[in-house]
Order: sequence, then structure tokens, then C-alpha cells
Amino acid sequence: MREDFVMRTSKYTKRISILMIIFLSGLTLFAAQNDLVRIKNLEGQWKYSIGERDEWISSKYDDNGWETIHVPSSWEDQGFHGYNGYGFYRKRFTIGKEHKGKTLYLSMGYIDDVDETYINGHKIGSTGSFPPAYVTAYNANRTYYIPEELLNFDGQNTIAVKVYDSYQIGGIVSGKIGIYASKFDVPLDINLQGVWKFRTGDDLERKNTGYNDSKWKEIFVPAKWEDQGYREFDGYAWYRKAFYYKGNFTEEKIVLILGKVDDLDQVYINGVLVGGTGSLTSQTDKRVNTGEEYKAFRGYYIPTDVLKKNQKNLIAVRVYDGQGAGGIYEGPVGIVSQKKYIQFWRNKRNMF
Repeated sequence: MREDFVMRTSKYTKRISILMIIFLSGLTLFAAQNDLVRIKNLEGQWKYSIGERDEWISSKYDDNGWETIHVPSSWEDQGFHGYNGYGFYRKRFTIGKEHKGKTLYLSMGYIDDVDETYINGHKIGSTGSFPPAYVTAYNANRTYYIPEELLNFDGQNTIAVKVYDSYQIGGIVSGKIGIYASKFDVPLDINLQGVWKFRTGDDLERKNTGYNDSKWKEIFVPAKWEDQGYREFDGYAWYRKAFYYKGNFTEEKIVLILGKVDDLDQVYINGVLVGGTGSLTSQTDKRVNTGEEYKAFRGYYIPTDVLKKNQKNLIAVRVYDGQGAGGIYEGPVGIVSQKKYIQFWRNKRNMF
């Protein structure tokens, strides 16, 4: 097992037990078997209109007068030849209660060029950047995490997708569109996937709970930052997210699962360093050497005395990207008890 995969850089690492070694082997297995299975096929007829208006995002909007268009396929091939600019897609769907409790994703395939995607009026993801700071993302496969609280199980749901195309073909052009569930799911006790605060550059003060991030941009996790308006950016950047901890962990060992990060990371909870992968120094904005750390699945031990019970906590992740893609790009991302996770993997091993 890779040495840089093991939790370190903290005084608490000496407390890792043999059970954590079992846990880490489970993470390696997860990294190799993390497949998604489609549980709802959304290919076919969607409602479509050129232009863009804020009210089109709402699930209550009446789109009966809109054109019908096939997804996936370019809008040029369906009566909108030569059209460049904004277009809006909408589709209603239902999903059964048997999928409640699963980690679900919406796959929108490949969109030419930029999109913002909503479920029941709530934004769940975006790729590329709209004008005036236009950045295309025509070659990015869109897969967005769906927070469970946004879905009406056994009721009607609405997807709304705002698309901008600059030239040539446009729209939701290809891919296997649908709702997907993780085939090898992780039962997260605290789910940290979704919207985080994000800022490029480096400042170690950003790890602290009192740091003011009110002017930071929002970014979706997990997803490459290049697909979210930071094309060709290499160097340091920080992620921050507040989360509520109810004090529900009765055992001592808790694990932060951070998925995969390109390239290096240091992770702080309430200002305390709990783990990292790669050799980041305390010097800000210093270039460092990278290897294959981007392939490593992150699992970091969290001492229970770091978490504040029945109040908000703060996770801050310092990331360095040397070249190519960057950021927290693959999930799952969240906090889980070690005991629960080990038992989960013991059950899963029987499937292989």
C-alpha cells in the first residue's frame, strides 16, 4: 500500500490501530470498484426553449407551450440549425422510495458548451462559465451529486438545464442521461458532497474557523475546478465548508473520506491538521514536486475531541495542483465511523 495514503502529519496519527489498517484496505477496494448504475433512464423527449429566464428554473413553471426535443442530440439537428446562444431544457420524472438512502447522481452526459443544472429549483451543478467570462466545457462529462432532501420520492420532480452554446453544435449532445446510484456505496454519517466555498491562492490563515470567506466563490465537490470556471489554473487553492455535528459518534475512531484530490492536499478541521497526502510545506505559494498522489484515495482519522458537538464545525482543505486537472475531483466525500465502515467492507467483500 502507498505510504502517502496513510494518515500522518498530526500528533494523533500514533493512535491508529490495526482496525484502521483494515479500513484502509477497504478504501483501496472502493477506489477500484466505485461504479455507478443507472436506475432511471432520462433519455428521450424533453421540453426545450431558446433564451433564458430565471422563472424557467422553478418546478412550478408551466412549460406546456415549449417545443419537444430529443435528448441526447444537438439542437441544430432538431429544427434549430445555426442557433447559438442560450437554451433551456426541462424534464419531469418520478423516483421510487426504494432508492431513498442511496447516494444518487444525475448524469447529463456531454453538453456544448456551458450548463447550470437544477433539480426542483435548486442548483446541483455547473460546468464551464457563461459570458461575459465565457469558458467552454464541451468535452466534460457532467455527473452531479443529488442531495437527497431535494428529491420527492414517489412524487414528481423537475430537472431544468440552462445551456449556452457559442458556435457550431449546441445542447445536450451525447451520453447516457439518467439518475445513477453508486454500486458500491459508502454509508456516510455526515455527507459533505455539494457546495463548498473556494478561492485560488494560498494563505494558511484560511484554515482557521474565524477566517472570513464571505466573498469566496462557490464550487461543487466532487468535481474538477477546471470544469467550474478555473480552466488551466495550476497552483494552490483552498476549499472551506461548514457542517453541523450532532455528537452522534459514540466510538473514538472517526474517518474523513475525501475521495481523490489532484494533486496534493492538507486537511484541517476547526483549524487542526488531521491529514494530508504529498509533501506540502508551511510556506505559502511554494511550488512542490508531484507524482501520482492524484490516484490515491484519501481517508483521514479524526480525533473526536477535534469535533465540536451540537454546533457548526469547519473543514478547510489546502490543495496544490501541479498541472492538468485540479481539485477534489472524485467522491465520496464525508465523515463516517470506522466501525461502521469496516463492517460495510466486510459485507461487500463477500460480493467479489
